[in-house]
Amino acid sequence: MDEPLAELRAQIDDVDQAMLDLLGRRLDLVSRVGEVKGRHGLPIYAPDRERAMIAARREQAELLGVPPDLIEDVLRRCMREAYSHEKNMGFTQQAPGLGPVVVVGGAGQMGAMFARMLLLSGYAVRVLDRDDWDRAEEIVDGAGMVLVSVPIHDTVAVIRALPPLPPDCLLADITSTKRGPVEAMLAAHPGPVIGLHPMFGPDQESFAKQVVASCPGRDAEAGAWLLEQIRLWGARVHEVSAVDHDAAMGLIQALRHFSTFAYGAHLASEDSALPDLLALSSPIYRLELIMVGRLFAQSPELYFDIITASPDNLALIERYHERYGEALRLLREGDSEGFTARFREIGEWFGPYAGRFLEESRSLLAHADSTR
Repeated sequence: MDEPLAELRAQIDDVDQAMLDLLGRRLDLVSRVGEVKGRHGLPIYAPDRERAMIAARREQAELLGVPPDLIEDVLRRCMREAYSHEKNMGFTQQAPGLGPVVVVGGAGQMGAMFARMLLLSGYAVRVLDRDDWDRAEEIVDGAGMVLVSVPIHDTVAVIRALPPLPPDCLLADITSTKRGPVEAMLAAHPGPVIGLHPMFGPDQESFAKQVVASCPGRDAEAGAWLLEQIRLWGARVHEVSAVDHDAAMGLIQALRHFSTFAYGAHLASEDSALPDLLALSSPIYRLELIMVGRLFAQSPELYFDIITASPDNLALIERYHERYGEALRLLREGDSEGFTARFREIGEWFGPYAGRFLEESRSLLAHADSTR
């Protein structure tokens, strides 16, 4: 038995080596594609091309008797690596002749990330950080854009403290709240203003497939180059008013982070053995624990700032608390009919998205299972 098994394993090793050679060749081709995209001003993420390629490969896999989901998983992993490779390629400069870009808070993680991408796009970049304020006027002299990237609770004060900027300088920020910073920028600078919110952290390897919210301030045409530059980096830009942005962030960020904090606090207070919880968790519950646990590996000050960034967030959390109590009452009273009716009402609100999310979650759970 050992001999035929060894022979088969040797053949598998040969196939694995061939796969490694092909993957290396693919990465080399990806690097060359990135160079071409950079020269011709093409974004690193092309969703239509990606969808068409995956659909075609799934069809080919089915004809060959290979599970289409397997091929899609492999391709998507390859594409993630491809985007990571392409992130260090040069990008076509969308505002040639623009004066230096000043990143206020450029020593921080997010500020440094934007500074790096701007450098890769051919812009001259200066940094104005905490210890540089005695030279602030010199640093912003002749600036084509000033980008503010500082902690949420400092943003408005920093904007107000900026020295006068050149009249045509674009003033922008990348803070997770928008109404206060945009209003502060409009008051501090008579020139073009735009508010940005990258919906991701600085630990991301690439802008590809990420979302950046854009809130208009003043003279949208003067900031159009920046949005196009961000699209070239691979991100999707979603334009929204500052008021609507902050309302959405209350639900997307503040409420979710608070709920995660409260759930984590409950788990810690119950003092169960986390290894046992993980051992007993199927992929969906493991993924939920991962999403809770990752919060507590990050900055508590940052998340306090996000949750308390707007006075509307506290009112939103209080309404959530009331609805939580209403749901608890259904259980206390053993009201199965009330629970079922409410469940169906919520399902109707989700509409077709409920089924779509069920399908999407299956792919996520398959990946979560493979990481154990």
